[in-house]
Amino acid sequence: MEDNKEKQEEIKEENEKEENTEINADMIKLKEDLDNTTDRLKRLMAEFDNFKKRNAKERDILYNSILGDVINRLLPVLDNLEKAASVETTDTNYKQGIDLVLKQYIDVLSSFGVKEIESIGKTFDPELHEAVSNVQDENLGEKEIKEEYRKGYKLGDRVIRHAMVVVAN
Repeated sequence: MEDNKEKQEEIKEENEKEENTEINADMIKLKEDLDNTTDRLKRLMAEFDNFKKRNAKERDILYNSILGDVINRLLPVLDNLEKAASVETTDTNYKQGIDLVLKQYIDVLSSFGVKEIESIGKTFDPELHEAVSNVQDENLGEKEIKEEYRKGYKLGDRVIRHAMVVVAN
């Protein structure tokens, strides 16, 4: 009987060892599955983050491009307002109205980040200026801008219209 008991205990211990081995194997497999799933999740999160960044960058580029195009079409109106403001008139109310509209127009463009390109007295820069004429003037330095035919404008760092200038020497 004791022999029977010992055999039963041995069988029980072997069964427990087999169960523990199976449980350990299952645990190892589950850990590998968890590691694989975690790795896939991290990669997916990184891809999604890159997608969001790329999408935001493309949206900003598109917005700035459209804004630049719209402002570029409005610049001739600004040119005409400046011409109207420079005309001499005896009607002071008319003159004040034109000046007020011009100031408001410039303020609106400034609120979008539009800046005038300074030209007269500056050195010619082909990135900012478009030379339409060249003159010899001993009073001015080499490649110095003498005159401006049409103002140039920038939107942020991007030139939306080059300044048309006369370059000396």
